[in-house]
Amino acid sequence: MEIKVAGKKSKIEVSDEVFNRDFSEALVHQVVTAYLAGGRAGTKAQKSRSDVSGGGKKPFKQKGTGRARAGTIRSPIWVGGGKTFAATPRDHSQKVNKKMYRAGMKSILSELTRTERLVFVNSIDIKDAKTKDAVKFLAKHDMKSGTIVVDELDSNVLLATRNIPNVYVTDVKSLDPVSLVSSEKVVMTMAAAEKVQEWLA
Repeated sequence: MEIKVAGKKSKIEVSDEVFNRDFSEALVHQVVTAYLAGGRAGTKAQKSRSDVSGGGKKPFKQKGTGRARAGTIRSPIWVGGGKTFAATPRDHSQKVNKKMYRAGMKSILSELTRTERLVFVNSIDIKDAKTKDAVKFLAKHDMKSGTIVVDELDSNVLLATRNIPNVYVTDVKSLDPVSLVSSEKVVMTMAAAEKVQEWLA
């Protein structure tokens, strides 16, 4: 398919496989969910009655006290006792193979292109590490929030955009489905687009 590059009158050819395929909501949902699940720490932990220290001795005799029988002070019904159904560390990650992940990324990029939320540029016109330069660049492309995708991270671009809320800069190797889906607009350099096509082809 042919796409227009911002600031240029001519159009260039890009891969239909990456930027012009059918949108699969179910696949995108699965890929996004798996990515978010993989980021969960899963480190929550509580102590069961076997993990709490102490309580090896029976607190009082079985009969004659008028109290309910008890075998340990670390029972869940005692203050300081263990948790009945104690939470343990777990792995929340979900299995998504490379073929599915790449297909999901292609589907997202195609939908962004179709809805005109993906803008291609020759380069990022930010020469100095100044916020005002980044603001001018964003205004030029009618971008209030979103993601800027470059082939290689540039310190000037990172410094210029870091104080602008809801604007993120990433390179191709760090590109993820969540940042794309949640972006109001995505600006991608042609060099980054070539890398994306090599990665997802």
